[in-house]
Amino acid sequence: MQDIVTVQEAVTAFAEWLEPTDAELDAIDREMPVIEADIDLLDAQIIALDRTPNELDRRRIRRARSVALALRLVLANRVAPLVPGVGA
Repeated sequence: MQDIVTVQEAVTAFAEWLEPTDAELDAIDREMPVIEADIDLLDAQIIALDRTPNELDRRRIRRARSVALALRLVLANRVAPLVPGVGA
């Protein structure tokens, strides 16, 4: 029995539009501090899942949440250039 590959899969497998544009990569770079802060917050929350959270765990989560929110505020207040076709 042979596998049947559609023509569309073969054509779009290497389409240029599958790669992010330079503008999209720049947007990701601008958001990277927020992404890293969210990862730190998730790490703190995951550590607290295995046991009853103690005061240190609560402080770690609170600090990570504060940093994440502060960085989101900075990102939201930053004036980003309007790039056609990027974002929603």
